[in-house]
Amino acid sequence: MAQRESMQYDVVVVGGGPAGLAAAIRIKQLAAEKGTETSVCVLEKGSEIGAHILSGAVMDPRALNELLPDWQAQGAPLNAPVSEDRFMFLSTAGSFKVPDVFLPACFRNHGNYVVSLGNVCRWLGQQAEALGVEIFPGFAAAEVLFNDDGSVKGVATGDVGVGKDGQPTENYQPGMELHAKYTFFAEGCRGHLGKRIQERFRLREGVGPQVYGIGLKELWQIDPAKHHRGLVVHTAGWPLDRSQYGGSFLYHMEDNLVAVGFVVGLGYTNPYLNPYEEFQRYKTHPHIRTFFEGGKRLAYGARAIAAGGLQSLPKLVFPGGALIGDDAGFLNASRIKGSHAAIKSGMLAAGSAFDALAAGRAGDELESYPAAFRASWLYEELHRARNFKPWMGRGLVTGTLMVGMDQIILGGKAPWTLRHRHADNETLANKRDAKAIDYPKPDGVVSFDRLSSVFISNTNHEENQPCHLTLKDPTVPIRVNLELYDAPEQRYCPAGVYEIVRDDDGANPRLQINAQNCVHCKTCDIKDPTQNIVWVVPEGGGGPNYPNM
Repeated sequence: MAQRESMQYDVVVVGGGPAGLAAAIRIKQLAAEKGTETSVCVLEKGSEIGAHILSGAVMDPRALNELLPDWQAQGAPLNAPVSEDRFMFLSTAGSFKVPDVFLPACFRNHGNYVVSLGNVCRWLGQQAEALGVEIFPGFAAAEVLFNDDGSVKGVATGDVGVGKDGQPTENYQPGMELHAKYTFFAEGCRGHLGKRIQERFRLREGVGPQVYGIGLKELWQIDPAKHHRGLVVHTAGWPLDRSQYGGSFLYHMEDNLVAVGFVVGLGYTNPYLNPYEEFQRYKTHPHIRTFFEGGKRLAYGARAIAAGGLQSLPKLVFPGGALIGDDAGFLNASRIKGSHAAIKSGMLAAGSAFDALAAGRAGDELESYPAAFRASWLYEELHRARNFKPWMGRGLVTGTLMVGMDQIILGGKAPWTLRHRHADNETLANKRDAKAIDYPKPDGVVSFDRLSSVFISNTNHEENQPCHLTLKDPTVPIRVNLELYDAPEQRYCPAGVYEIVRDDDGANPRLQINAQNCVHCKTCDIKDPTQNIVWVVPEGGGGPNYPNM
C-alpha cells in the first residue's frame, strides 16, 4: 500500500459540529487580535458541514453572543425566537399542562431560539472559512497518532477504496496524516477516537459512568393553521411507563416547519423496549397527532445524547490535546440543551491552546482549559443541573417531585451530588424476567416503519468497504445477546441495522448487520450488554445527509 502523506498544523480539530467550529473560530480570532499566524484545520466525516448534525434544537445564544456578537447582522439562522413554553404530562388519552408558575427555570426558554443546528453549523463553517480555517468535509479521522513520548501527534484519515475483504481496490487511496501541536476531539457524543483517548490516558478515573439517551427526530411541514412559530412543547409520561426516563420535544420553527422528537434514556431495563416504536407511538396521542394530520414528513434521524452531567465529565486534557463538546459530555440534561455548552467549551479550549502556542509550547497538557471551565458560567450551569438526571432516573413520580425540590426550592444548590449507579450497558434484565411490548403497526399518516424512515435520512455508504460495525467476538450476538436478552440490538437500533436471520426451518440463528442503514447514532456502541459491538468510522462522507436537522 502507498505511504501516507502528512500535513502540519498548529491545531487540528476532529469534528465540524458547534464545539469544533467554535474552537477553530476562536483560535483564528485570537490570532488576528495578536497579529500572529496560527494554522487550524477541521476534519468532518460528513459529506458537508451539518450533514451529520442532529439536535432538537432550542438554542441558548449566550455562548454565540460571546463568540460572534454580531451574529444577527451576519445572518445566523436563528429565525424563530421562542414564543411560548408548554410542559405536559401525558396519559394514555389525556394530558395535563404544568402551570407556568410551577415550571422550573430549566424548562423556560424566553430569549432562546428554535433552530436547525445543522444549518447553524453550516453558517459557523462559513464564518470559520472566512477567518482562514481549512475545513475538510468527507474526511473521517480513523486513527490517533502518537509521538515517541506518548503525547498525541495528530490523527490520520481513513484509507479510501478498501474492499470488504480488507484488500485495496482499484480506487484505493491512502489516508492523510494531520500532525498538530494540539489536537481537539469534537466528534460529538460517544466519539470513537475520544473513547480511545479516554481509555489510553485513563481520563475517566475517579468520575461516574457516562449515561446516555437516544434522541429520535423527524422534521415535518405542517398545516399553516396549526403552526405557531416559536412554540416549544415538552412532554413526559406516556407512552413510556413511569419507571422509564424519557420524554418528547415538539418545536415550531419558521416556514411551517416543526421538529418533533423523542428521547429515551439508555439505562432502560426491559430488553423488549424499542425507542423507535415508542417515538412512533407517541405521535399517535390524540393531543399530539393533531399537529401532524394534513402535514408532510420531510426528514428523520437519530443520535445518542451524553446525559451524565458534571459528575460524568472525564478529565478534559491529555498530552497534546483536549476533549470538547459532547465528546466530553458537555450537555445540560435538565435544559435539554448542549449546543451553547459545546460552543463555550470549544472557546475555552481554544483560548488555552492559543496561549500555549504563543508561549512556544506544544504537545503538553492544556491545564488552563479545565481551570477556565471551572471558573466559567458553564461550570456553574452544569453544577446547578447535576442532580437532574440521577433523580429522573428513579422514575417519573419520584423524579418529578425531587427535581421540583432540587430546582425550584433549592435552586440547584443542594449540598449533595448524586452519582449514576451503572453504565447503560449493565442495566438490561434477562428476557425471562421481562415483558414483551406489543407495538401498534404504523398507520402511514403520523407513524411509520423504520426502513421508510431511514430512506428519508438520506443515508448512504459505499457498499464495498469493511463493515464499520465491528464485533470483538462474533459468537456473542447469538451465544449471549440472543440467549439472555432476545437480541436487543434488533430493537435499540433506530435504523434496522441488526437482524437475527434463520434458515427456513427457523434453525441456525445468526446476526446480520445491515451497515448500509447506519445513521451513526452510536446507540449500539453504548447499549450492547457485553460491549462487543465497536463502532468505527466508515469511509468519509458515508452516513446520513441531514437537511435542516
